[in-house]
Formats: sequence, structure tokens, C-alpha cells
Amino acid sequence: MRHRTALGLVLLAACARTTPPAATPSPAATPQITADELRRDLAIFASDSFAGRETGTPGAWRAAQFLATRLMELGVEPAGDSLYYQRVALVREGIASTTQLSTTQGGISTPLPLGAGIVPWTNLGAGAPVPRRTAEGDLVFAGYGMNSLGRNDFRGVTDAGKVIVMVHEAPPEIKDSTTRKNLESQDELAQRLLRALQLRPAAIILLMNGGTRDFYSMLAPELMRAVSPAPGDQTTSDAQRPLPMVLVGLAAPGSPLLPAGWPNDNAPQALTGRRFVGRVDVRKEPFIAYNVVGIVRGSDARLNKSYVAFGAHYDHIGIQNGMTPDSIANGADDDGSGSVTMLAVARALQAVKPRRSGLFVWHVGEEKGLLGSAYFTDHPTVPIDSIVAQLNADMIGRDAGPTSTFDTRVSGAAMTNKLYIVGPNAAPNNQSRVLGAILDTVNARQSAPMQLDHEWDSTTHPEKLYERSDHYNYAKKGIPIVFFTTGLHEDYHKVSDEPQKIDYAKMARIGNLLVQMGETVANRETRPR
Repeated sequence: MRHRTALGLVLLAACARTTPPAATPSPAATPQITADELRRDLAIFASDSFAGRETGTPGAWRAAQFLATRLMELGVEPAGDSLYYQRVALVREGIASTTQLSTTQGGISTPLPLGAGIVPWTNLGAGAPVPRRTAEGDLVFAGYGMNSLGRNDFRGVTDAGKVIVMVHEAPPEIKDSTTRKNLESQDELAQRLLRALQLRPAAIILLMNGGTRDFYSMLAPELMRAVSPAPGDQTTSDAQRPLPMVLVGLAAPGSPLLPAGWPNDNAPQALTGRRFVGRVDVRKEPFIAYNVVGIVRGSDARLNKSYVAFGAHYDHIGIQNGMTPDSIANGADDDGSGSVTMLAVARALQAVKPRRSGLFVWHVGEEKGLLGSAYFTDHPTVPIDSIVAQLNADMIGRDAGPTSTFDTRVSGAAMTNKLYIVGPNAAPNNQSRVLGAILDTVNARQSAPMQLDHEWDSTTHPEKLYERSDHYNYAKKGIPIVFFTTGLHEDYHKVSDEPQKIDYAKMARIGNLLVQMGETVANRETRPR
């Protein structure tokens, strides 16, 4: 599941082969997905040999090959532009080692450590203006970047061209846990940026501390190894870049970007005599990534050119240097769980052959900004209006909860039946309401129904889950969608997201629900509208 790192909308508003499992012997019943087959496949898919499946790496290519090989063995019809593969043109936009960031005071220059302590944010998301690559100016500390709750942190910034430093954290005087959570959210990070932008700075530096330090450890590698749709950023000079330079980093006592007495001295103030100088060099490298696409052809000659689409993303975040106990983020839940479950769903549908066809798409680049699904919905390998619904599975393998701080070790036992559903309420124009009602009916007839939770099924929920996985790009095309997830947890986007932590029995139940949901929609005479 994608981090909420793309701020474009906010700123615009201001390879292994395996033997396929045998089908259930009884021809009268839909074949069941089993925990054993999911465990077998995920042990391969989330192994170190796939190196975290980061888009644009050999590990991601091995993952795509694994999926394509399994589809061929299952007899699924290829539906990419190159057999099972759909080529997706992308561009790596990494921060080059020649980047120079420093502070100066009294004629002495202090380099700022790139990556370990500070990272430029060169791409704020789809549709957002591009930040400048050079900056120089006097440093001004703007506290927590707040103009509420008794704080007026920008009062000392009266001239344009300053370099504004803010701490992304709740001030220590704020004791209410809900208020602290909101002030340390990614929504508030975006709002801090917006407030600073009004003051026409040369650069904005956001330093993470307290409850936001873990966010930096996950964000920094992503910013250092960014990927964008081809042709990538086409600007050639800062004259074409309307935003100031933006950087994120870690707050630390003694930092040249902070007052000498910080954290005890957190009052907004000019850092007299201190200047920031920065030049960001970006290296660009075009490459081809791959969506993996297959069709389980339906049995009704009149309806089998229309499709119930099933989706998961097979990429993850790759190598995360400095994390423990190792550096490979295997992404067993995110989204190894959805990826291998969709293989099992394809196997089951291949046996029952509903009237409409099943379209299976494993998207690349979800973690880089929903890139594979954006490409597929703009360049579909079947007519886009032939897709009657899209069912997206992303992180369906844990007894997890509503936030990334949810601890499954403490509270997971109460979540074994919980399944979060997004789309029936959040998708525009009520386009997914009927699909949601079908899901309720299908779930109710299960021998052990899931507890369907719609907490995230809103465009105004702080976590913005509706916008954070691949269903979003299908919904933007007017396609009814349902997003299935078991929620967030303490291993989200960490190297500790490992296969042994998966609840395979729960994952199999969700897989069987997906099979019956897809079969029900595929056998309907009419579209779910």
C-alpha cells in the first residue's frame, strides 16, 4: 500500500516455478482456496531472493516472471501487450551523489549528510508544480509551523527569500492524544508546507521528530530512489520550477538547522548569521517495468468480452539500508498477500468459468505513486468500458487495525474476523454502491462471514485509504470498485513484514470471498450500477 507522500492534490488546491495446486475434486462446488497453497506461494514471493520487489530492480522483474509463469501453468489467457506482460515506460529520478547541501556561519561551511539526515523532495506528486533545485538564504526557525492553539510560528518571517525550518511534530505543551496525532499526521505536514509557501521562501525544510521519525526512515529511501511516468520531469532550469526547494530531515539537538537550545528552546526565531546553500542534482534513467495481465475467459459468448477485474500490486519498497534485523523489506503483507491470493482466485475461477471473464492485473509501481494502475487504466489491454467492476486486494494477510501504530501482538486477537472495505461510500457518484450491496450479500452467505468495516470508506478519513491503492485509478474512470484490506500494523513498510506473521487461514477466507464475489458479479446479466 502506498504511503501518502504525494502532495500534488493538496498543493494544486493552494523467479521461481512451482507446481499449480490441484482443483477441488467436486465439480459441483467452487474450488476452495487453502491456507497451504497461499503459504507455499508467499514463501517464494516474499523471500529474500526477490530483494523486496522494488520497481525498476531485478527483484521486481523476478516477481513478474513468477506471476507470469504461474499464469501460464494455470492455463490463464495472456492479456498484456507482450503475452502476460504490459510494458510500462517509467523514469528513475534519483538524487545524485553530487548534490550539495550545507549551512554557513562565520565563514565556516557545515555539510548536511544527504540521506542519513536530510533529503530533497523533488517530486511532490502527480500534477504538482516542481520544486527548485538551487536555493540560498538566511535560516529562520518557524517552530512547529503552526498558527493555531496559541502559537504564531511564522511571526518572524517578514521578507521573501528566507529558508524556513519547521519541526514536524506536536509541540510538547499539547497533551491531548488526538490533537497530537493530528499534528503529527501527513495531512498536517502538507498544511505546514502550504503555510510556509505563502511567505515566498527560497526553501522549506521540514524536520521530523518524536512520532514522525519513523515516517522519515520510510520516506527517505523513497525520495532518494523516486520513479515517475515517462518522460519524467522535463524542466531544465529553476526558471521553469515555481516552487521553492523542499527538503525533509531529522531534528537533532545541535543541528545547524535548529536553535542552539532546541528542543528546550522551540520559539520561532531568526537563526542569526546562519545561511543555507543547496544544489540538488537529479539523475534520470528511462526504463521499462511491467504489469502482469491475464484473462480467465468466461463461458457466455455474449458476455465474455466484458470483465470483472481483479487487482493487486506486486511491487514493494526493496532494500532499506540501516533497518534491522536485515535490510530487505520483503513485503509479505504489502502486497505479497494480495498478489498470491489473486493467483489462487484465478485458479478457482478457471475451474468454474462464470459467464463474464475475469481480468487479472498485477500492477507495478504502486509504491511509487500508483504508476502501474495509472498506466493500465490509460492504456488498457481490453476496452476500458468493458470492465464492469474492479476488486482490489492490498494487504489482506494480517489481524491488523486502523493505523500503522496498531500492534497486532497486543490487539490482533480481536481482529481475526475484521476486513476493511473501501469504495461503496467513498467512490464518486455512488458508482460503487450496488457493488457494495452485492458484497454484503455474498459475505452474509459465507459459512463464517467476515466483519466488514467501513471506517476508511470515506474521502475525508485522515488516512485517505481510498486514494492510496490501485483501485483509485479504476474509480477515476467510472468503474465500480471495492478495495479489500485487513488494515495497517506495526510492520507496515518495514523489513519486519515477513511471511511467518501472516494469518493464512484468514487470507484464505478472504480469497474465497473474492472468488464468490467475482463469480456473482460475473454471472449477473447487468452491470453493478
